[in-house]
Amino acid sequence: MHVQTRPDWPAVAVFALTSLALSWLIALPLWLGGRGLDDPFFGLVAAGMMFTPALATVAALLVQRRTRGRRGARVVLRELGMWPLRPAARTIWTCVAVIFAAPVLVASGLFVMSVTGILTLDLVGFSGFAQTLQNAVPAGTPLPPMGMLVVVQLASIPLGALFNAPLAFGEELGWRGWLLPALRPLGTWPALLVSGAFWGLWHAPLILLGYNFAEPNALGVVLMIVGCVLFGILLGWTRLRTASVWPAVFAHGAFNASAGMVALFVAAGAPTPPLMVISPLGAVMWGVFAVVIAVLVLLGQFRPARLAAELGPDPRQPRAEAAPTSA
Repeated sequence: MHVQTRPDWPAVAVFALTSLALSWLIALPLWLGGRGLDDPFFGLVAAGMMFTPALATVAALLVQRRTRGRRGARVVLRELGMWPLRPAARTIWTCVAVIFAAPVLVASGLFVMSVTGILTLDLVGFSGFAQTLQNAVPAGTPLPPMGMLVVVQLASIPLGALFNAPLAFGEELGWRGWLLPALRPLGTWPALLVSGAFWGLWHAPLILLGYNFAEPNALGVVLMIVGCVLFGILLGWTRLRTASVWPAVFAHGAFNASAGMVALFVAAGAPTPPLMVISPLGAVMWGVFAVVIAVLVLLGQFRPARLAAELGPDPRQPRAEAAPTSA
């Protein structure tokens, strides 16, 4: 496999400009229509945006041909982490693990909010969830037991991860499939931080409409960048550990499927803290992400020997010197 000694900056620039330009272009109807997040086509627009990093990857690959020549489909698929799955067992089991780990991360955030008094939960009657359902149906409509509905919602998260996977693939092919390895010559940690920051910035067309944090301003964009950097480190670790983009795809899909978990457990009538605190990418989750990252670091999961050789060495790691010969 071709190992870069420095990033291909022209290709990186084309990727960055293409992904940003396409994201704004697709989101433009939300701005021009004047309804923002209330636009009836918001879901379609958001889904369309998720494929722009994949299109930017195609543009970047075309630029790379000028210096690296024409490469076969097998080489490109391997460099993007799409195929083959090697080592297959590690990749497959990592995909399975992250599908269940993502909702555990979100649940951990809810636990922290509960024990710190940030949010009041109702884990018995699920009163907030019941109130939401009652407001959504005609008055007097009988509802199934809330406990059963909550169990069904939680059990559907893995299915939601699979359903979300095609959309998550549109993003992850760009962020972790192409951009992270392209920046790897900067060093593992700079590549993780820069790719995550750009991922957060890419969300600006929606964040500036109030998406995620209800902060339609520069603060909202900064909040998104911080959340994406921290979550992106975890997604990037799966890419570096397995040399495959698929664990990041399924982790991203599972996280999105888990994002509404707070609505299942919040108590009716409880004060609602700012979204910048309780959002799935808000301040409380930053702490959860940071703890998991710290544990991975302490376990040596970011050591070069633990990362996939197919992605090339971290150029910032000192090379082992030859042992001196005895006299």
